[in-house]
Amino acid sequence: MVFKDSPAIYIQIALYICEQILLKKWKAEEKIMSIRDLGELIEISPNTVQRAYDFLQQKNIIVNKRGIGFFVGPDAEENILSFRREQFMENELPEMLRNLYLLKIDMKKVNDLYERFVKDNFLNKKK
Repeated sequence: MVFKDSPAIYIQIALYICEQILLKKWKAEEKIMSIRDLGELIEISPNTVQRAYDFLQQKNIIVNKRGIGFFVGPDAEENILSFRREQFMENELPEMLRNLYLLKIDMKKVNDLYERFVKDNFLNKKK
């Protein structure tokens, strides 16, 4: 996994886990990797992975079943969508809209590009 300067690494790990859930690679109530195993896989300190898991537990995305491990929460997908939509609307969309205005990019063009992106990247993929 390649990390960016921001947001914090533990948030990037949490977003990676959320993406796996949204892509249905990790399903509701399915056991996920242990803190140590995920840390080894992505070459990050277990303490940083622990912070990501703590964050996801606070958002009710994963649950810790003591003595058994961590599991995807039953409502994880809905909680991720709520959290990510809020984050997107507050942080990413305003800058994107500003750039669309400044660069005089037509919304119809954006919509066409969006539809092609979805078709090319998601609709034709086999699960």
